[in-house]
Amino acid sequence: MKAAAYIAGLLGLALLTVLVIHADVPAMLRAWRLAGAALLWLVPYRLLFFVLYAVGWRAMLRPFDPSAKAGYGYVLWVTTVREAVDRLLPVASVGGSVVGVRLMRWTGLGIAPVSATIIVEILLTLFALYVFGALATLILLGSGASGEHREVLAVLALSLPIPLGSLLLLRYGAVFARLERFLGPMVGLERGETAASLDADLRACLARLGTLLLAGALQLLALITASFEIWWAMRLFDHPISLTSSVMLEGLTQAVRHLAFIVPAGLGVQEAALVLFGHTLGISTELALGVSAVKRVREVLCGVPPLLSWQWLEARRLRAAKSE
Repeated sequence: MKAAAYIAGLLGLALLTVLVIHADVPAMLRAWRLAGAALLWLVPYRLLFFVLYAVGWRAMLRPFDPSAKAGYGYVLWVTTVREAVDRLLPVASVGGSVVGVRLMRWTGLGIAPVSATIIVEILLTLFALYVFGALATLILLGSGASGEHREVLAVLALSLPIPLGSLLLLRYGAVFARLERFLGPMVGLERGETAASLDADLRACLARLGTLLLAGALQLLALITASFEIWWAMRLFDHPISLTSSVMLEGLTQAVRHLAFIVPAGLGVQEAALVLFGHTLGISTELALGVSAVKRVREVLCGVPPLLSWQWLEARRLRAAKSE
């Protein structure tokens, strides 16, 4: 039964991945024809993004993992798998976090502390995105074209209370214990210590100001480094733009994409944002869609190997369980 469930899950995972990639195949092929093999440089460059995130996450895990059961190499690998799940599967940008908890449990770490670090990491990402978005907005305002995008900028500004409110609730509200008390009787769950432990671990994470600042700064730096992808793609398309313009496009695109986190794999959101803000720089719709296709190519090249490695390890664990 376990083998059948694994095979069915693997086939479903493969099908979902193919469906997401298939929607962008024509655009990705056009981008490849225009840019050529130079696009491949974005694959090793993306490692910098993953390393920065992994270092910050490992810093948050350290108090819960003093013996380093999950070393930097393993945390880096799990970071790539989480990104691949969120980018290549039709999940609402939370599936990678669920997979991350499962993979970290393989090292012997508890559910509550791992979940707490991932929740805090997501919260830090939101704050980093707002800082990055604010920087991008300042660049846009400097271009004198902000009036064309007033509605989008207003939505981004009005959504700022969401991460602030989430921070206060997680720090002082005992959110998960309250949810357990409320939902437990409705679904027939008995009260346990998991929710209370998760709240306690969340408060412990949020109390480590130095670690939070380090992880948040590393995440912000990682987000900014992604601007190079746009800069590089535009050069390959013989339409070079400045680094500040690349930062503006990347910052606002990421802000819109994360604001629409409920859209599976961000399908269509990235393209719409690049077209909308690209027009400010005189970038045609075709070029903006080409840049989006370059990003999709990088997502596939960086995402498929981690997904395959994850499933390979799942198969090994299944074989080991059957042999016992």
